[in-house]
Amino acid sequence: MPIGELFILGFFGKIIPDWLKAFAASYGLGGVILFDYSCRTQAYDNNIESPEQVQRLCAEISALPSAPMVFIDQEGGLVRRLKDSRGFAPLPSAKEFNLLAPDQKRSILAASFAEMRQLGIHYDFAPVIDVDYNPDNPNIGKIKRSYSADIAEVEANAVLASEVARAQRIGLCLKHFPGIGGAVVDSHQEFMDISGVLPPEQEELFYSLAPKMFGNAALVSHAIVRQWDERPMTLSAVGLSRLRSRLPDTLLITDDMQMRGLQKALGTREASLQSLQAGMDMLCIGNNLFDQEQEMAGTAEYILENLRDGILSGSAIEQSIARVGERKALLAA
Repeated sequence: MPIGELFILGFFGKIIPDWLKAFAASYGLGGVILFDYSCRTQAYDNNIESPEQVQRLCAEISALPSAPMVFIDQEGGLVRRLKDSRGFAPLPSAKEFNLLAPDQKRSILAASFAEMRQLGIHYDFAPVIDVDYNPDNPNIGKIKRSYSADIAEVEANAVLASEVARAQRIGLCLKHFPGIGGAVVDSHQEFMDISGVLPPEQEELFYSLAPKMFGNAALVSHAIVRQWDERPMTLSAVGLSRLRSRLPDTLLITDDMQMRGLQKALGTREASLQSLQAGMDMLCIGNNLFDQEQEMAGTAEYILENLRDGILSGSAIEQSIARVGERKALLAA
């Protein structure tokens, strides 16, 4: 079984490393995620240098065995891997974008998505539909990643992004289920408990918007909602079955499995297994927060071993691989 289809992997540098080529050849590969900044070197010297270089790199990634998709975080503002200082199309933060006139919004999105398509990028990890419930949230409100505290404005911007992305054939991935706008801690550092700050209408927004998005995908956060389960959403069979019952066809992707809360609790390999057990489709392992590049094949082997032993459901894994295959076919066209 091509278990690598369930992985979105990052690597350091501007050349595809041998370990990633070997991984794709041995296991298949669902996707690759690109970064400009490297947490290892603390410099903007990672995968992205110029439009021409990114276009070459994306072509090389797509030519790997099983034709992996290319993913990127291009929300705008601070979370924007393709920066205008490197020759890419400008893209304001969500908060600033929300204040623009409709024709300006459409023009900015069209330029950005058309550029991504030309570069060979398949999926943008956007839009953020976390409502700005807490303007001091260190990971959302404080850095302008939310469109608005008004849920109707959040929805309108996401629908517009979906229309423009569909025209340019760029897949979108809503984030961060079930909605982390009200959180008070940074999800990169600790598990977020959003039990008391998750209004029902925020969760519902994911259910109504996901099927409208070109690529129909949602990124699941490591947040904890205690009224559902004590486990973070990416490891919660209860939370994910709740999500899957409403979105049977949506591609479910984890937030980065190297975030600190998961690392402290389980480590990447065990967290990856438990995430697939719980019902996730794809595991995002950026190899940017720290270097586990040489451990990726071992993680895939561990998943296969648990599949053979019946700890993982073969039919569920086959369904996840099929969802990935559908997106590859859609976005390669």
